[in-house]
Amino acid sequence: MTEKLIALVDGSTYSKSVCDHAAWIAERTGLSVELMHVLGRREGGAGSDLSGSIALGARSSLLQELSSLDEQRAKLVVHRGRAILEDAKVLLDEAGVKATEHLRHGDLVEAISEKEAGAEMILIGKRGEAVDFAKGHLGSNLERVMRVARKPLFVASRAFRPINRVLVAYDGSASAMRAVDYVARSRIYAGLSVTVVTAGSETESVKKGLADAKAMLSAAGLETETQILSGQPEEALGKLIEDAGFDHMVMGASGHSRLRSLFVGSTSLEMIRTCKVPILLVR
Repeated sequence: MTEKLIALVDGSTYSKSVCDHAAWIAERTGLSVELMHVLGRREGGAGSDLSGSIALGARSSLLQELSSLDEQRAKLVVHRGRAILEDAKVLLDEAGVKATEHLRHGDLVEAISEKEAGAEMILIGKRGEAVDFAKGHLGSNLERVMRVARKPLFVASRAFRPINRVLVAYDGSASAMRAVDYVARSRIYAGLSVTVVTAGSETESVKKGLADAKAMLSAAGLETETQILSGQPEEALGKLIEDAGFDHMVMGASGHSRLRSLFVGSTSLEMIRTCKVPILLVR
């Protein structure tokens, strides 16, 4: 098993939640945390060069002044990125969790693709720095990361709360079984209460699949229940989480039948957008 988590932090209110969830996972697993802040190409360099927009004939002194502003802005962005990482590390230090800092220039997706092979999991906030101006919308970086991440992706909710009850969304697909297997094997879920839930008709195939999932989790020593819901998955699961007080949901990152829409396309994003608990996506 790899020995670290990658926690993506920015200047948003979700960064503290990412750190709190990372600390909770690290304490349960013994993994270290690598804090990563990625400066976009336009942020970390002279991507929007002010001096380049001056028309021919402008005074050279003005060109020099604008060029200097470009350099100052780039330095400020780097300083801000380092400050974000330092603040995040303080939170983890206070929790007694070993953490390192990594400031990266370039594209977030490329950074994750390069680093995730050596990590057990990636943590990201549901929304980014524009959260207060984009209520009801997911962060654009989250959508991009969801499409490329191969390792389990933990999507942190706005604020951390203790996790005791876990819902596993199950549709009988290979991806759903991998999610069940991950919960069974991971030290994260040891000692927690797990309920495996599917939405749809109560067929023999569905009941057998749930029984198999329960057997796998019970063999790992987890207290496990199963449940079949009627209705559309995104609505039924969301309501169950609210009504029954689940703290966390785990799902496969791809599926089939009616649950497929949960993991592929716009409905997947809708489920994560409306769900108020952290979600783990397992490939």
